[in-house]
Amino acid sequence: MRSAPSSAVREARVALGSRLREIRKAGGFKTARAFAARAGWSESKASRIENGITQPSDDDLWRYAELCQATDTYPDLLATAHNIEEMYVEWRRLQREGLRPVQEAHVPLYERTRRFRIYEPGVIPGLLQTPAYARSIMGRIIAFWDIPDDTEAAVAVRMGRQRVLRQANRQFGILLEEAALRTRFGDAEVMVSQLGHLLTVSVLQQVSLGIVPMTADRTMWPLEGFWIFDDDQVIIELATAQVTVKQPSEVAIYAQMFSELAQIACYGKEARTLIAAAINALE
Repeated sequence: MRSAPSSAVREARVALGSRLREIRKAGGFKTARAFAARAGWSESKASRIENGITQPSDDDLWRYAELCQATDTYPDLLATAHNIEEMYVEWRRLQREGLRPVQEAHVPLYERTRRFRIYEPGVIPGLLQTPAYARSIMGRIIAFWDIPDDTEAAVAVRMGRQRVLRQANRQFGILLEEAALRTRFGDAEVMVSQLGHLLTVSVLQQVSLGIVPMTADRTMWPLEGFWIFDDDQVIIELATAQVTVKQPSEVAIYAQMFSELAQIACYGKEARTLIAAAINALE
């Protein structure tokens, strides 16, 4: 299994390059050299684009569509290329105006998703956070990245997004490593409240909360946190960037990883026992 989320970006570029190669051949240009000569490019430019090494510009895509007499393909090519550009977004760019816009950007995605599958190795996911816990995390993020301090506004948006959790027409599969229960954000009071909230949420009919114990016999290694939205896309948060995966083959890999992690997690009374133990350790 591939474990690097950025492989989705590379594969998407390769797939787009392959499609452009097909369009070029269907348009009567048997070689990249012949097409490049007609387009006024160097042969190496066409080769880099078709091998997924260079991301084509909008003008580059139009040249393929125009010269190969396939202008009807241009809108789809354009959408595909722009999606690739959005797959890997650096946090510095995403958060430059603060955290509130980042939180608001995901609201439409949350509202249209019916099945959430969430895995977090070291933090309580936003859908299950208390305001104080969210405030502690966001304050640290703002300080680290030195971005505008809109903590209260960002927390308010995050709390507002949690309304989907109480809607019966949705399903939530949530997996946490036990380490997430023990990793402290805020003081003991904040953590006790947060873990108590987990206990409350765990009994909701639409929520399946699993905890992977530290003593588990691992058949699946710990991963970076990821969220699967229906079967449509995966969002992975890396240290420096947010990666969005929409390729079906990549989404399927994350779904398989989630399934294997779910098999070593504990649920119900056993999960609540682990949460209670984390609370007791704080008290």
